[in-house]
Amino acid sequence: MNRRIPYVPNELRIIGELPGFFGPAQPLRDYPVSARENVAAMYYDKHPYWFPLPSDSAMMIPNLYNELLGRGGPAGTTDAFGIQWEWVESAGGSIVHPGEPFLADANEWKDKIKIPDIDKWDWAAEAAATKLDQRVSNQVSFVNGFWFERLISFMDFAPAAMALLDDDQKPAVHEIFAAMTDLGCKLVDKFCEYWPALDGFNVHDDWAAQRAPFFSQDIADEMFLPYMKALTDHIHSKGRYATLHSCGKGESRIRSFVDGGFDAWNPQIMNDTYKLYEDYGDKIVISLVPQPLDIVAALPEAEQKKLGAEFAERFAKPGKPADVGFYAAPALTPAFVEGLYVRSRQIYAG
Repeated sequence: MNRRIPYVPNELRIIGELPGFFGPAQPLRDYPVSARENVAAMYYDKHPYWFPLPSDSAMMIPNLYNELLGRGGPAGTTDAFGIQWEWVESAGGSIVHPGEPFLADANEWKDKIKIPDIDKWDWAAEAAATKLDQRVSNQVSFVNGFWFERLISFMDFAPAAMALLDDDQKPAVHEIFAAMTDLGCKLVDKFCEYWPALDGFNVHDDWAAQRAPFFSQDIADEMFLPYMKALTDHIHSKGRYATLHSCGKGESRIRSFVDGGFDAWNPQIMNDTYKLYEDYGDKIVISLVPQPLDIVAALPEAEQKKLGAEFAERFAKPGKPADVGFYAAPALTPAFVEGLYVRSRQIYAG
C-alpha cells in the first residue's frame, strides 16, 4: 500500500549515482522510497510515489540467455537451435546468417527443431556472475521472444508471415508457439529460482513496421493471444510483472497486448502514446513520450521545468499510472525531470 509521504525539497539532494541502464549515468536522489519500490507501487498499487523514469528500472540479459536464445554480440553466436547469428556493424545488431532458412515450411518443425534442455545449462555460474542492483526494478529481457520473432528466426520474415495465413501451416505454427511458450515458462522458473530478487520479465515480439502492423487483428487473436496469456499468467503466478517490447506502429493492436495479460508496453515514438494512455491507461501501463520530443532540450531551463510539471499534471493520475519510456530520452533533461518529479510527488502524495 502506497503511504502518502509528503514531498519535501531535500528529496532533490543527490546522494549517489545510478548506472544509467538506458543511457548515461543518472543522479540518485534522496527519494522517500527506493526506485524499485516506486515501480512496484505503480504496478501493484496503481499509485507510485513519483512518475517513474527509465532510470528506475534495469534490463538484465545474462550471457547465458543471450548466447543460447538471444542474438549474441559482435563475435556472433550459434544459438541453442543451431541457428547462426551474424553481427551487422552498420545496424549495431545481429541477423540470422542469410541463405537457406532453418525451416522451409512450418510443418517441418518436429523434425528439425530440438527444444533445448535448459536444466543442463550452468545457471549457478551465471547467477554468480550476474548480480542485480536492487535499488532499481529489475527485469529479464527475453530478446527474440517466443512467437513471431522466434518464428522469423526459424523461417525468415516473409515465409514466417505467410505461415500465419496458410491453412496448411497454421496448425504447425500453433504447435511451435505452444512449444516456445512452454520453454518460456520454464525459463521464468529458472530465473526466479536463481535471481529471487528479480521483479519482472520483458518479452520481445515485434508486430509492426514504421506505418502499420504486420498482420490483422484476427490473426493476432487467433495465432498469438492464447500463448501470450499463458506466459503472462505464469509470470504473474510467480509474483512478477510482465512487460512487452514490441517495435513499430502497433497501437492498433493494443487490445491484444491488454488481453494478452501484459502489465506494460513501451511504444516507439511513431505511436500516439498520449491517446494510448487516454484510451487504455487504466488497463495497461503505457510508457509515454513527451511531446514535442525534440524541442524540450532547446528551451530555457525554467520552461523545461514547467513542461515537466505540466506533464505530471496531465498524466500523474492515481489509479491510472504511466511511466516515461526510454524512447523519451531527448526530452529528459535535468530540468524537465526535476519539474516532473516534484509535481508528480506532490500529486501522488495528495
